[in-house]
Amino acid sequence: MLRAQVCSNNELSFLMEAHDGLSGAIAKRAGFKGLWASGLSIACSLGYRDANEASWSHVVDVVERIVDSTALPVLVDGDGGFGNFNNARLLARKLRQRGAAGVALEDSCFPKMNSFVGERHPLADITEFSGRLRAVKDTVADDLILVARIEALIGGHGMDEAILRAHAYADAGADAILIHSRKSSADEILSFVSAWQNRLPVVIVPTKYYRTPVSAYRDARISTVIWANHSMRAAIAAMRHVCGRIIAEEGIATIEPSVATLEDVFDLLGYDELARAEARYLPPAVDLQR
Repeated sequence: MLRAQVCSNNELSFLMEAHDGLSGAIAKRAGFKGLWASGLSIACSLGYRDANEASWSHVVDVVERIVDSTALPVLVDGDGGFGNFNNARLLARKLRQRGAAGVALEDSCFPKMNSFVGERHPLADITEFSGRLRAVKDTVADDLILVARIEALIGGHGMDEAILRAHAYADAGADAILIHSRKSSADEILSFVSAWQNRLPVVIVPTKYYRTPVSAYRDARISTVIWANHSMRAAIAAMRHVCGRIIAEEGIATIEPSVATLEDVFDLLGYDELARAEARYLPPAVDLQR
């Protein structure tokens, strides 16, 4: 299913960020058909910075919980592969084992820094990064969608560099290209798409250029839009608000109407299914009073 979403220029698809089983289940309930396991959001949920402080094994474990709780196809933010070609192919093999549907690798240097922190990030050597992509493709073949994420624009290296890298990564076996930007408008993204001419499907992350209407992406025949960190950011805002009110009011009487009920929690996580399973698989309770 993820291949149809990410690798098609015929219909625009959307992936929603998830950083744990609960956020994945909420996205599924909302109607999303695919998920983005965000490196930033997973790191934040674990109390780490998005600077390769969370290890590949942390990411793989979280992805397994997202897959188990949703049964949706998950495209995983694999950063740069956590090292060289060998680390990248190990990551891909483990993600395949845990049920991921795809992985996106970015042409950053290890350890990476979040794209929106600092200026002019160094890029990996094109030949070396292409080797990482080939190693992943040789390891998982078509079992895992491989998205090559280009940081040239967001790192200030220019359009020519971005196009050069896109062609090299296509030749290395990538199934799609993710082009990233920190601009507040989508102009350079749309310029890239025009110059690229749909050699491979294009994936975008409009975190900064969020005011651009989705119709512009459809007109440009972009394949996939990733809403990359909004569940995590929404959770931070909500938890900060509730914690602040509870400490100020020294109670929860006025809080209860504005938070999810326990019944909501039980419904979201399938407690009714557990009750049905207990009725089927557990022996009847014994009346100890008789």
